[in-house]
Amino acid sequence: MNSRERFFSMLEGKPVDRLLLMPITMMFAAKRIDAKYFDYVTNHHVLVDAQIATATAFDLDYVSCISDPTREAADCGAAIKFYDNQPPAIDETNALLADKRKLGQLKAPSPYKEGRMHDRVRAAAEFKNRVGEDKIIEGWIEGPCAEAADLRGISALMLDFIDDPQFVLDLFEFVLELELSFARAQAEAGVDLMGIGDAAASLVGPALYEDFVLPYQKRMVNALHEMGLKVRLHICGNTSRILKGMGSLGCEIVDIDLASMADGREAMGPDQILLGNINPVKVLLDGTPEIVTDAISRCHEQTAPRFIVGAGCEVPRDTPDENMYALRDYAQSHTPALNR
Repeated sequence: MNSRERFFSMLEGKPVDRLLLMPITMMFAAKRIDAKYFDYVTNHHVLVDAQIATATAFDLDYVSCISDPTREAADCGAAIKFYDNQPPAIDETNALLADKRKLGQLKAPSPYKEGRMHDRVRAAAEFKNRVGEDKIIEGWIEGPCAEAADLRGISALMLDFIDDPQFVLDLFEFVLELELSFARAQAEAGVDLMGIGDAAASLVGPALYEDFVLPYQKRMVNALHEMGLKVRLHICGNTSRILKGMGSLGCEIVDIDLASMADGREAMGPDQILLGNINPVKVLLDGTPEIVTDAISRCHEQTAPRFIVGAGCEVPRDTPDENMYALRDYAQSHTPALNR
């Protein structure tokens, strides 16, 4: 059973030979081929080479186009800071929509033309040609709250929820159009699974999440499903207070970062596939293979049977290979409880 067969069988509730292994690797992957992270995020050939090398070395079930959250904002004209060996970052002191009036004139850029979004689309197409028969190909877009924060600035957006809620809704409408266009281009290039990164959603609190963010996440997920894509939701941070809402979106996979896996299972029910959530630093980077195995075993026990092996967030760049092999060995030696 190859990775694609394993993935779709699990989604359909059919028996699989082992647990899926789908940790997020970005800087870790770049290091695998001795590439500068600047090259990883700006040259799709480097990203593809690094992802395939990492998936091959550790028998991951997927490759991913994920690299950083600034691609869409960059193509909109936002000021981005680039670094040799760190992810690019939004220049918060020079936010594109520091003046809210600019939103009315802002046009969503095309992912089909040259730009940072198009580079990700080209990565998807190269993955399709090189490993599309074996590995799941994951695309990536920003969620409504995360992209709004990239364009407006995170602090300003948090105030807007209270001071100018209509502006937030208008901005979310723009983001939805932008992200679905980007997703469609990646789907046409060959991705199977679309990741949604909505880190800022963990900061707004449960009431604002329910009133503002959740409806737009739901519209986004529904539209992705209409494109024929499977969906993976990743919200960095402590999502304990919004787990139920996350589970209501209908995503095929929900990542758990700082919340409890047991709480995630209780909030989302038995049918939701959950991924995670060993601590990337304390366990995966600084731990031993024995500590990694023990931690992922506890995650599995709390979350079985619909569980995918991974960390709470990105695998740190300097994670020891032996700790990643421990994740691989656990996945390969265990099957979902339904198949036991």
